[in-house]
Amino acid sequence: MTTNNNNNNNQSDAINKIIYNKPHKFGDNQGVKSIVDIALDEIDTVDSKNKDSTQINLTNNQANQDIKKQIKQIGVGNIIISDSEKKYLQQVIDTSRISYGPLSKRFEQDFAKLHDSNFGVFCNSGTSALHIALAALKEVHSWENGDEVIVPALTFIATSNIIIHNNMKPVFVDIEQDTYNIDPKRIEAAITSKTKAIIPVHLFGQPCDMDPIMEIAKKYNLKIIEDSCETVAARYKGKAVGSFGDISCFSTYVAHFLVTGVGGLCLTNNNELAVILRSLMNHGRDGIYLNIDDDKNKTDEEMKEIIAKRFSFVRLGHSFRATEFEAAMGLGQLDNINHIIQKRRDNAQILTSGLQSVAKYLQLPIRKDDREHNYMMYPIVVKRNSHLTKEELVNKLEQNKIETRDLVPLLNQPIYHQLFGNVERNFPIAEFVRKNGFYIGCHQYLSQNELQHIIDTFRKIFSSEI
Repeated sequence: MTTNNNNNNNQSDAINKIIYNKPHKFGDNQGVKSIVDIALDEIDTVDSKNKDSTQINLTNNQANQDIKKQIKQIGVGNIIISDSEKKYLQQVIDTSRISYGPLSKRFEQDFAKLHDSNFGVFCNSGTSALHIALAALKEVHSWENGDEVIVPALTFIATSNIIIHNNMKPVFVDIEQDTYNIDPKRIEAAITSKTKAIIPVHLFGQPCDMDPIMEIAKKYNLKIIEDSCETVAARYKGKAVGSFGDISCFSTYVAHFLVTGVGGLCLTNNNELAVILRSLMNHGRDGIYLNIDDDKNKTDEEMKEIIAKRFSFVRLGHSFRATEFEAAMGLGQLDNINHIIQKRRDNAQILTSGLQSVAKYLQLPIRKDDREHNYMMYPIVVKRNSHLTKEELVNKLEQNKIETRDLVPLLNQPIYHQLFGNVERNFPIAEFVRKNGFYIGCHQYLSQNELQHIIDTFRKIFSSEI
């Protein structure tokens, strides 16, 4: 409609120009064009220019469409099952052993070793891991309902949900503006006589500043649960995430660092806690019999005790178990862990370098000198001086097949408004990051063409080309 109207207006302008601005001869038609002929010539010229312009626009649009067709949706995560995963999966199929078995046990041991820990407990999600971690500490230390646990004001909602599910109270603390992790300088002000634990969350692939957090925990006799669901195999001052706290929790869900489909792990150096964690994910069963191998190669007397307690449940537990299939996937990915880490770091470096021309409008991820960053995703915050809002930017990115996610909104969630009121205003950094932050993929499956498409799209958006 707009193109046709513009063409009609151009044709009218041509006629008016002839009638009012050009001298014409009338009467003698030999060698002299009539006003109508002249007008038609002008209109043909205008039409020709319009057609050329339209053709150029069509060509440009077609080129953009062709590029979009070549680029598939660039997701925030992905999984391509390699020969390594297939090898372990085939073992499960060949043995028909699906419940907790040798692959799960090996996955627990290998994952724990990677994080400088003695015991691993493989369950069905990172949320489940967090839930039983807090439940185990609550049981061992006889914490009361209503006791408090400190968490960051910006994290995935599961971190604080599990506190509520364990009949305790989350107490929120604002975050650092550059790493988006909990700000250690603000923790002490949140501690009360009812505070029992801190859950530092290693967000987006980078560890928290753990030294001051551990000092505070020691000073106030607080327990530490590391929520490392978004950060695997990274080190802080040479020490692995997951090895600082009493218990640490990881996730292997889709789009996470390691992908097993569903899955999570608890790590600890405390054998008593490991036994309780394993019981909690098995309905609260007595630790004497937690999998079908626990009655193998036993004496008659041992078997009598196992038979007597096999269906004994000593605490309120859950069905949080994973299977050998998930463990097989995990082992296959652990075989390639160094490649996964390096590829994610390389991708982040390519994106950060390529986006420098728009960095005056965007806060790109940073890595602190005293720690590693393994980039489970690539977080971005739109700065105050940007002429584009976050909503405008992410919508344009999505239109160009670049998937985005909000930067883990928490305190603005409807259920949290209902539970806690409008408390987000008390945490201005978390609020700003939540309102203006999002992330895109940084995973090991991104191709060079996809990375370049991401960079080019950002540049074009900020130069108003798209």
